[in-house]
Amino acid sequence: FLKHAIKPQFEDFLDFNDPFSTEVKPRILLMGLRRSGKSSIQKVVFHKMSPNETLFLESTNKICREDVSNSSFVNFQIWDFPGQIDFFDPTFDYEMIFRGTGALIFVIDSQDDYMEALARLHLTVTRAYKVNPDINFEIFIHKVDGLSDDHKIETQRDIHQRANDDLADAGLEKIHLSFYLTSIYDHSIFEAFSKVVQKLIPQLPTLENLLNIFISNSGIEKAFLFDVVSKIYIATDSTPVDMQTYELCCDMIDVVIDISCIYGLKDDGTGTPYDKESMAIIKLNNTTVLYLKEVTKFLALVCFVREESFERKGLIDYNFHCFRKAIQEVFEVRMKVVRSRKHQSHLQKNKRPTPNGTPRMPL
Repeated sequence: FLKHAIKPQFEDFLDFNDPFSTEVKPRILLMGLRRSGKSSIQKVVFHKMSPNETLFLESTNKICREDVSNSSFVNFQIWDFPGQIDFFDPTFDYEMIFRGTGALIFVIDSQDDYMEALARLHLTVTRAYKVNPDINFEIFIHKVDGLSDDHKIETQRDIHQRANDDLADAGLEKIHLSFYLTSIYDHSIFEAFSKVVQKLIPQLPTLENLLNIFISNSGIEKAFLFDVVSKIYIATDSTPVDMQTYELCCDMIDVVIDISCIYGLKDDGTGTPYDKESMAIIKLNNTTVLYLKEVTKFLALVCFVREESFERKGLIDYNFHCFRKAIQEVFEVRMKVVRSRKHQSHLQKNKRPTPNGTPRMPL
């Protein structure tokens, strides 16, 4: 039943055997047991659903695909898999699932008995690794909002230890698992998704280098390059990320977008609330200034600056102009690569024989 009911869904939506489609738009698989919170994560991060509203979501009973194409850098597909489906039924071609996947997020409910989840995690990781050793394995220890700080640390240590021990017993120590404590009721889920997505961005070293150059020449303490739609930061400079700093950035983006939607449109309701003129300055009570500037129609730069350094705003704005120009050049290179790979993919498909064995006519 599984083979016939589920397999066509993949083949209808995407050609898993196409080597070019995976490079252009990486896939992220969202897996875990039933009621672990997979669909809630997707709704909160990419659909702006209130965390409290997710309590009324029905359990997922079919494979759901989400195309995320908010910018040239945040550009991937999320596949949300029902927890009750046994993907490892002998009649089911699990290789079709894992081939070409960029990241596999496995969600574990920290408030439940996670022994069954760890067993499913081990089975999933070992099967996926054999098919595709390049997959990034990301473990979300979820629903930690109901745990004390000490319990969070102990739960993460226990899951980390057990999962890696299982891999060691199977002789698979070289498989690397990344662990994150997450909750939809704070910004931890956005930060975790940011780190997952960054690993799928081939331009990440270039973006980080540009940010390092920008802050060192502008007297800026910290800078983030945000996707304003999802609040995922696709790059930051090399200084450590502080959770409170990240939360302030997210709150600032919310304020800017909300106010722009109210006052940024024309009288007839036309126009865009976020454009190349979008800019915001928020002065905090600890002599720190938050400075937001539009980079592209989907990306924003958010900076932390000391008040004395912000007095040289002209220098910061000039350096930002140079930074934005460099980002646009990276964007143009990325688009050329995407177009080239799509063209190669189109040529490959035209070379494939039709079902009766005759070559396809070029379109």
